[in-house]
Amino acid sequence: MSQIEQLKPLEVELYLPVRTYDIDFAGIVNNIVYVRWLEDLRLEMLSRFLPLEELLQNGIAPLILQTKIDYKQALQMTDRPIGKMWVESLASLRWIVSAEIAIAGKISAIAQQTGIFINLETKKPIRIPAQLQQQYDESVSRSI
Repeated sequence: MSQIEQLKPLEVELYLPVRTYDIDFAGIVNNIVYVRWLEDLRLEMLSRFLPLEELLQNGIAPLILQTKIDYKQALQMTDRPIGKMWVESLASLRWIVSAEIAIAGKISAIAQQTGIFINLETKKPIRIPAQLQQQYDESVSRSI
């Protein structure tokens, strides 16, 4: 495990409610719900560190390129999962966030998403916004 993985820069945590419509025919949380929860976590991260409203006003939007989820334990209606997400890495154009969804400290799923930021007018990738890069760098340096 690398030092950055241990640091979990820009980490956010959310209670992820299980709704009746999240349950599939087998009585467990449907796989697509995890993707929605990842979106909830990413939006929370953006609201704290790089508000989406500011991005959009500046003609910038985040875009997901890839989502990977490893399901470790099925969740049911009565479970009360907690989700955590953090920035795993920032490169010049790409960012990677990692996430864990757990019940009472036991991991139910782990996930990773790769994304970019795009210019809304040109629809072309742009560099990681300076505000996000700075906060990430500061978070990493404080923990070293």
